[in-house]
Amino acid sequence: MARTILYAAISILMVAAIIRQPDQAFQASLQGLTIWWNIVFPGLLPFLVLFELIAAFGLIHGIGALLRPLMRGLFKLPGEAALPLLFGWLSGHQAGAEATAALRRDQLVTKREGQRLLALSHMPNPLFMLVVIGAGFLHRPELGLFIALMVWLSALCTAGWISLFSRRKSPSHQLNAPHAAVASRGLMENVADAITTSRDRDGRSFGKVLGDAVSSGVQKLLVVGGFMIFAAVAARLALPLIQFTLPSGIAELVLPALLESHIGAYGAAVWQGPGITTAISAAAVAAILAWSGLSALLQSGYAITGTDLKLLPLIGVRLLHALHAAALALLLWKPAQAVLALLPSRLTGATAAMLQDGVHWQRPSNAYEAVTALGLPSLWPYALTAVAVLAIMLLLMRAAAPRVPDLKKR
Repeated sequence: MARTILYAAISILMVAAIIRQPDQAFQASLQGLTIWWNIVFPGLLPFLVLFELIAAFGLIHGIGALLRPLMRGLFKLPGEAALPLLFGWLSGHQAGAEATAALRRDQLVTKREGQRLLALSHMPNPLFMLVVIGAGFLHRPELGLFIALMVWLSALCTAGWISLFSRRKSPSHQLNAPHAAVASRGLMENVADAITTSRDRDGRSFGKVLGDAVSSGVQKLLVVGGFMIFAAVAARLALPLIQFTLPSGIAELVLPALLESHIGAYGAAVWQGPGITTAISAAAVAAILAWSGLSALLQSGYAITGTDLKLLPLIGVRLLHALHAAALALLLWKPAQAVLALLPSRLTGATAAMLQDGVHWQRPSNAYEAVTALGLPSLWPYALTAVAVLAIMLLLMRAAAPRVPDLKKR
């Protein structure tokens, strides 16, 4: 009852603030829409469609089966946890939370394992970090790669701390994990069987899969756009409440970063002020992406509805991940410069000064209207090549799958 009253009061205050400041609310909404439409939508839609195609044809399940032997040793999780971990790291927060909730409902993981898996699979979309952050927000793809590496490395460090302090003993009750059924077969046979079983279970034609992939990708991006617009409006209206306690440059960054990672990452990318170097901007973007924002946390909370998994431990892990990401970005900034300076320019597409804090890079302006998709790299040849390689692997694994005789016909 108290929570309902609190939510109703916040909603009434939001409506009153919008009525009192319609111009500010409209400008904030337009800014969020501009970033989403000009950068996030064209940058992510092609790759979300390709990911849905790859998942529909069973390759994700095959990779999950390939990673099963490593799950218990690295993360102290059963082999079935490889799939939610893979979905979360390749697709984003929502996919990892939904897959984790499905395992918990099927009693394939314990509550403690499910809580740990929920935290490990809550990751930002890699395409957003590599394409949108680097090429769209910063106009420097190498910075997007550096930030993505820091987010991933800090996630592994956080996972190490979680595994270190988790209980070493296995669950006392028997789960419904199908280990015995596959223990007698080889690893590649299990991978091929997982791919074939997943594809046969799906059963859709290529045209149907393509249409569903486009529809799913657009729907996901519409949800992201709605959260971005709402977060932009909420941050702009709540800004006067914290301007008296924080410096002006920090206040405009804290609220968007707290509410929504896309808006917060853009704010950190265009963050300007005395003493704000490229390293500090990159560390701030990495920390915001690791935190993921309240909107992504609420989406994960909605996904685990109906299970005994809790949202509060996930918030604690997100804060720990954000601290690790910022610290590693600052610590590894100079070594990253040295490594990139050793690489040939034809591999990096830039000079050795790509991570320098000099005049070689003009920081983007704060004008949201100046953001366009012209800075996005031409990644289609690489994406199509990767899809072709994955398709060949799928055909080879399916051809190598053992033929199970149909006993009913005999």
